[in-house]
Amino acid sequence: MSDVIPLHMLARGEVAAIDQVVGGAHDIQRLEELGLRRGVEIEMLQPGSPCIVALAGHRLCFRQNDAVGILVRAGVAR
Repeated sequence: MSDVIPLHMLARGEVAAIDQVVGGAHDIQRLEELGLRRGVEIEMLQPGSPCIVALAGHRLCFRQNDAVGILVRAGVAR
């Protein structure tokens, strides 16, 4: 089983499953509306701040302070 890490720690091309979204209720709701829910696979396209990720055929861009609230389980095989 792999460790849970903040989204921004993924390397370019690494795929992970969302484990938890943390933060204030409004922030969590906003991220869930974007599709960031537990179990969803996400791929890091561009690490750093801002980072760009692929999720369900879409690209999303996050500043590091947004990405820290997204915890992922790395090492997911596609």
